[in-house]
Amino acid sequence: MMMGRLALLLLLAFASLQLFCFADDDNNDDDVVFYESFEESFEGRWIVSNKDDYKGLWKHSKSEGHEDYGLLVSEKARKYAIVKVVDEPVSLKDGTTVLQFETRLQSGIECGGAYIKFLRPQEAGWKPEEFDNESPYSIMFGPDKCGTTNKVHFIFKHKNPKNGEYVEHHLKYPPSVPSDKLTHVYTATLKRDKEVKIMIDGEEKKKANFLAAEDFDPPLIPAKTIPDPDDKKPEDWDDKEKLPDPNAVKPDDWDEDAPMEIEDEEAVKPEGWLDDEPEEIDDPEATKPEDWDDEEDGVWEPPKMYNPKCAIAPGCGEWKRPMKSNPAYKGKWSPPLIDNPNYKGVWKAREIPNPNYFELDKPDFEPIAAIGIEIWTMQEGILFDNILIAKNEKVAKSYRETKWKPKFEVEKERQQAEEEASGLDFLASIKRKVFNALYQIADIPFLSNYKPQILDHIKKAEKQPNLTMGVLVSTVAIILTIFLKLIFGGKNQQCPRIETKPVPVVAETSDDQGSDGEKVEKAEKNEAAAAARRRRRET
Repeated sequence: MMMGRLALLLLLAFASLQLFCFADDDNNDDDVVFYESFEESFEGRWIVSNKDDYKGLWKHSKSEGHEDYGLLVSEKARKYAIVKVVDEPVSLKDGTTVLQFETRLQSGIECGGAYIKFLRPQEAGWKPEEFDNESPYSIMFGPDKCGTTNKVHFIFKHKNPKNGEYVEHHLKYPPSVPSDKLTHVYTATLKRDKEVKIMIDGEEKKKANFLAAEDFDPPLIPAKTIPDPDDKKPEDWDDKEKLPDPNAVKPDDWDEDAPMEIEDEEAVKPEGWLDDEPEEIDDPEATKPEDWDDEEDGVWEPPKMYNPKCAIAPGCGEWKRPMKSNPAYKGKWSPPLIDNPNYKGVWKAREIPNPNYFELDKPDFEPIAAIGIEIWTMQEGILFDNILIAKNEKVAKSYRETKWKPKFEVEKERQQAEEEASGLDFLASIKRKVFNALYQIADIPFLSNYKPQILDHIKKAEKQPNLTMGVLVSTVAIILTIFLKLIFGGKNQQCPRIETKPVPVVAETSDDQGSDGEKVEKAEKNEAAAAARRRRRET
């Protein structure tokens, strides 16, 4: 009996030990494949490319306002390339793989990338000391913003088993880059069920299927058929649906010379118009610079400013009647179009089986043998930190909570305090919220076909803050228009245009002199002047 009880106790103890050992099996050190904190200098551990194009200077530097170190892009308008070879290649074919890193745009960013390349083994034909944009990678992931480009890239290269060629596949409609100077953490999770999930600051922004044609461009699985390259359109094939009516004759009363606009004879000069006042006058506060040399620089002339007298009058200078549309205008005559009796439709080459077609149950990724940063940027101050490759999502979450989040919270509080101290907290926060909202709107899935156009106008608004409200209003208008068209007019609608009317910009001096009251007064005068100009154009 005693032996039986002892055996039972031993069994329970063993089971308890097993439960204890495996209770946290989903979050153990074995799941961390690679981790770089940059707490120690990168020199001797990372390899800086010696290629001639890559002259950007990498620095081991603290993140501004923190004791935490990172890898810093220290110079403007440079190309940078640096690589770290991992101890053993990381397989992407089985289970879950998480790619995660932090980046901070300490000086903001107008044109530059902050993405990472996860490189294939060196047998693919590259050397660490010669790392450049041609070095073969498996995955490229991270933020990139320049011009109308504003996206968090996710690109993977996949070998076609039929022809052996590597094809670059881009994630369609990726999320936008946060528009601030805070530290952000980017996470890409590759899962065993063919799925990839993109997160920014721990929030899911995009989910895609590697095998879905609608998620990647070009699709991973090629089309089964392709147009026959040897098939040619017959010479007698008529693909013009309409043609000018050969029997049409221009009417006798058609005046092709009538102008599009004529003077409005009924217009009357507004009362109070200042005929003898010029629209612009010499700035009375301008002074000749001390280093101005008349012989070398020419005769100095004071800069012009808008005549303040014109701001309180209907207008200044010589009054001219405004133009109006000419009711007699018809333009160049052309015969009307009629149906082409010989029309055969749009010609298409016949389809043939695609010799490069293949099928897969899941992507056949190449392993990761190195981590490389190869970027070109016009901005300095980009800081990389806490690069992680893990086999467990919980591990990545733990690193976000312990490494990234404390810094982010401190930076947010500091940013808010600085805005309050500067007295611009309200306007600055509103502006930031407006642009963040616009970028989030651009990421809405049903707007994906219109995203490039929306981003183009947002970019213009960032460069010209006086357009912000106009862009916001017109973006809302285009979203409503698209939404209504999708519901009532079908999905194959032409993208409506976003129109924004620029407001005259108040010029700022480089030394930013003058009290706040003077600046406000000057801004009010300029706004009044702008209103007067608009009234004059409308009369």
